[in-house]
Amino acid sequence: MTTADTLHAIYAAFARGDVAGILDRIAPDCTWEAWEDNRAQRAGLRIVQPRTGPAGVAEFFATVAEMQIHDFQVLDVLASDRQAAAEVLIEATTPAGRRYRDEELHLWSFDADGRVTRMRHYVDTVKHIEAWAA
Repeated sequence: MTTADTLHAIYAAFARGDVAGILDRIAPDCTWEAWEDNRAQRAGLRIVQPRTGPAGVAEFFATVAEMQIHDFQVLDVLASDRQAAAEVLIEATTPAGRRYRDEELHLWSFDADGRVTRMRHYVDTVKHIEAWAA
C-alpha cells in the first residue's frame, strides 16, 4: 500500500467515525503536532496540542468529537515514499459555539510498515484560536 493509499484509508475511516481504524495505523512513538515553537500551542489551543502514540492521537480525536463538523473535504493528496500531504477544507463549530471555515494542509510521515510516525496540521492559527476561545 502506498502512502497515498494509506492516507486515503485514514480519511475514509475518519468520515465513517472509525477512530479505532485510524489508531490501528498509528506507530507507538508517533508524534502528533510536534513543533518547536508553535504559537497556537503556546496560546493553549487544545486541538493542536502535542501528543504521542495511539493514546495521544485518541485524545486528539476526543477533542475533534467536541466539534460539530459541517463540511470536511480532502481536496487533494500529494505523496512520496515516506510522506503524504493532504489539502483539506473544513467548516466546523467549536465547543465555544463559534463557526469557522479553513483551508488546511495536513502533513503525514510514515514508517516502513506504513504506520503514521508524525502528523502536523498547517492551519490559519489566529482563526483557530479565535474559534476555540471561551
